[in-house]
Amino acid sequence: MLIPPVIDAHHNFWDPDSREYPWMGEAFAPVRRHFGPDELLPELSLEHMTGSVLVQTLPSTEETAELLAIAAAVPFIHGVVGWVDLTADDVAARIARLRAGPGGELLVGVRHRVMDEPDPAWLMRDDVRRGLTAVERAGLVFDLQVRTRELATAATVARALPDLHFVLDHLACPPISSGDLSSWGRALLPLAELPNVSAKLSGLVTEADWQTWSIDDLRHPVELAVDAFGAHRLMLASDWPTCLLAGAYCDAIDAVRYLLAELPSLEQEEIRGGTAVHVYGLGNGTGAT
Repeated sequence: MLIPPVIDAHHNFWDPDSREYPWMGEAFAPVRRHFGPDELLPELSLEHMTGSVLVQTLPSTEETAELLAIAAAVPFIHGVVGWVDLTADDVAARIARLRAGPGGELLVGVRHRVMDEPDPAWLMRDDVRRGLTAVERAGLVFDLQVRTRELATAATVARALPDLHFVLDHLACPPISSGDLSSWGRALLPLAELPNVSAKLSGLVTEADWQTWSIDDLRHPVELAVDAFGAHRLMLASDWPTCLLAGAYCDAIDAVRYLLAELPSLEQEEIRGGTAVHVYGLGNGTGAT
């Protein structure tokens, strides 16, 4: 019979021996090594995942092409969120070239590290808006990699492009370790009101204190997200291997699952995989037994 999909909606692969990762500072020393499918598969199996979404790490179409080729050879990867230069005049052609290569049919979205841009209103630039329109016309999703600073602009852009589906990565990185989530929560709510925006319950353990965090530290962000987005617009994700800075793969997944345990079973199924399948259009998100 068909079983509900259980999707890790956000993980990365990287190899510091082959590429430079400018964002990978000294704090990332414990995970500054190769991470690929062979390391992830046992973790997915232990958590009964039926598939995953692989996400870019660099502003590089070459990296995206490599990730697509990996995905084509790895059955558990059901989609790839890649990168294209949104400011280029030929965004549509660049997307088409990625789709024409190995694994191109697995391209489901595009992402850019907006939070690293000096301008908090970067998403509102005319050239970026033109690029986002090309992403929409290609039938892809745009992953929002932002923090509190960029949430207001993200909401403005998402409101202006109602036919483009946006996915908020890591709930915009709530500053859990600071103990003050008020500004983040206020900025998040206008974005969550928009029906074309979904969010990933991911990356929370590394926003808490890496050494002392507990499940209760994650409670407020998770509960606020459930109230604001609803289960049909939330996805469970590990943010592996970054999550290893604060614990094991199972810690990142099980902490969120614990906080969702009181939800009706159908809502839990949506968050565990149904939302990712629907939003990203994952063609092989369900399994049979």
